[in-house]
Amino acid sequence: MTLETSIEFLKNIGTERAKLIKNVLGISTVEDLLTFYPIRYIDKSKIYKIGDLTKEPDADIQLRGKITDIQEVVYEKGKRLSAKFRDETGTMDLVWFRYTNWMKDSIPLNKEIFIFGKVNLFSGNFSMPHPEIEADEKKALSGTLLPVYPGSEKLSKRSINNKFFQNIIFNLLKDLPQLISENLPDYLLKSMKLMGRLNSYYNIHFPKDFKHFEAADRRLKFEEAFFFQLGYGLKKLHQKTKSFGNPFPIVGDHFTNFYNNNLPFELTNAQKRVLKEIRTDMKRSTQMNRLLQGDVGSGKTMVALLTMLIAMDNGFQSCLMAPTEILAQQHFNSIQELLQNTDINVRLLTGSSKASERKIIHEELENGQLSILIGTHAILEDKVKFQKLGLAIIDEQHRFGVAQRAKLWAKNNIPPHILVMTATPIPRTLAMSFYSDLDVSVIDEMPVGRKPIITAHRREKDRLSVYQFCRDEIEKGRQIYFVYPLIEESETMDYKNLMEGLDHVMTFFKSYNVTMVHGRMKPAEKDINMQFFASGNAQIMVATTVIEVGVNVPNASVMVIESAERFGLSQLHQLRGRVGRGAEQSYCILMTDDKLSKESRTRIKTMVQTNDGFKISEVDMELRGPGDILGTQQSGVIDFKKLSLIEDSAIIKASKSTVEKILERDSLLNHPDNQVMKQYYIRQYKGKNKWSQIS
Repeated sequence: MTLETSIEFLKNIGTERAKLIKNVLGISTVEDLLTFYPIRYIDKSKIYKIGDLTKEPDADIQLRGKITDIQEVVYEKGKRLSAKFRDETGTMDLVWFRYTNWMKDSIPLNKEIFIFGKVNLFSGNFSMPHPEIEADEKKALSGTLLPVYPGSEKLSKRSINNKFFQNIIFNLLKDLPQLISENLPDYLLKSMKLMGRLNSYYNIHFPKDFKHFEAADRRLKFEEAFFFQLGYGLKKLHQKTKSFGNPFPIVGDHFTNFYNNNLPFELTNAQKRVLKEIRTDMKRSTQMNRLLQGDVGSGKTMVALLTMLIAMDNGFQSCLMAPTEILAQQHFNSIQELLQNTDINVRLLTGSSKASERKIIHEELENGQLSILIGTHAILEDKVKFQKLGLAIIDEQHRFGVAQRAKLWAKNNIPPHILVMTATPIPRTLAMSFYSDLDVSVIDEMPVGRKPIITAHRREKDRLSVYQFCRDEIEKGRQIYFVYPLIEESETMDYKNLMEGLDHVMTFFKSYNVTMVHGRMKPAEKDINMQFFASGNAQIMVATTVIEVGVNVPNASVMVIESAERFGLSQLHQLRGRVGRGAEQSYCILMTDDKLSKESRTRIKTMVQTNDGFKISEVDMELRGPGDILGTQQSGVIDFKKLSLIEDSAIIKASKSTVEKILERDSLLNHPDNQVMKQYYIRQYKGKNKWSQIS
């Protein structure tokens, strides 16, 4: 028998059961069974007495005694099986609502047994429905902690229940010494104080005690994180050997003059730290690949500009590519304003750019007069040729496909340095895992003087007071957003829509100018309405989530999000980031229905309690899972059986650091001490990680 052996060849399984188990649980091999980990454990170290029970216990409990007086009881909805269970201190009812004659005949009468299960209290009487029954002489398979495995009704109908898996896996563990070999080197086991691999499988299924379980759990989590990080570490080494880059050793006049004379505010410590990381990358003759994470308003654009000035000081051009015209225009406006007292040439290229503008851009790019180009997918057109592209910055990478990004890399003979920016905070643990092929920088500090946005939850009964609050803010000279999830009434969902909301707002705020923006508008009409609001001519904007990115109106101090329970957490956070961009106190009001689901309550509560995008992203990952956050194309990468990206950040961090140190000393894992790790990696992961250089 090997780890690849089909489970159909194991005792008490066979072909039909194996097929059913595979269809329901995805278990087909011996190794699948070994990694079919328990979801919890039953502690049978304590035996309770019926007479000692004074209230309904919080957890399942174990009792020892005898079953007597079995009988069928007929009632309105059918029939049940009832019995008396007795010990020396009292009597308890046992009941089975679903049973067979076989089950009835198998219940041991007047014999010393153990029963285990949930105890109910009704009208002063204790009872236990569907108890587990275990003969005295077969008490416990191993130790006092017994595993509880995931199951389903479809399996239990075929007697494939928790007891079944306990017995199968317990018998399988007897053969482990000849199946399982260590895959981590001795020096790593000692330095990280890890349990051996063989021992960890024993103690994850049938732990001697909770201390042994915790050690086994930590070892198996570390193993998953370690080999995942090893794959990405080898990928990065492979990319660096192939991907030459232009070194940028100089920090010259463009950067220094701007920093000393035109910087409008003191950089935060986080911005300075990130710039130092970027600077270190670009000094090398290998291509930089760095992910820059930063919450809304944290100053990513300033970091991007300073990085582009370093490229200029080294004689190279830069481009910044954004997924929408609105966002590209915002970046252009911000950077152009910051550079207004310099002679640096910046231009904008989008799908809406006129032919005359395009001609100038093409000429200036090719002759080197244009230093910074900001735009959308239009930058990827074959006609757009750079004289010397040295830095490519991508905002919101997940909105660009692999082929699109590859076209950008090909704009120069030597690939440009890459800086990827995202305003959607990704949980740190997720970034460390999925983006291990990128170096990750985080701006986790907001600019000095920026006031936290006050977020409040309100219901329909509070609408008039919310409207009055908005009126008061307008009278102070502020502007208001009203955001709706739909453009028109949905036939299946009864929540607020944009057109109905526009009527309500215009009725209540009839003395103010109201403008509207939604995704079905033509770009020109949308731009006119946005500009009407941005210029201050309109006091209120009614919009859909089209304003989620790319709208920067510092005077807008209030956002009212209608039917907020219909939005995801990350989207709520992005929307909220449209206010709080000026010096005045800003507010986000979440309007919801009176009745909320548990998940909706969690989202709303999280938004009210914190403005920290990284904390919000971690709650979002708990609710949606890492696959949904990264997108379906990427979700398959995160397929851990033990490791939690939320709870195990310390293990992930330790594994990443360990891998980096090992590969720094032995990049191809040729040292004798690393052979067990190398051979295991080749067998298990080589086919999945085609970038690996080891063999």
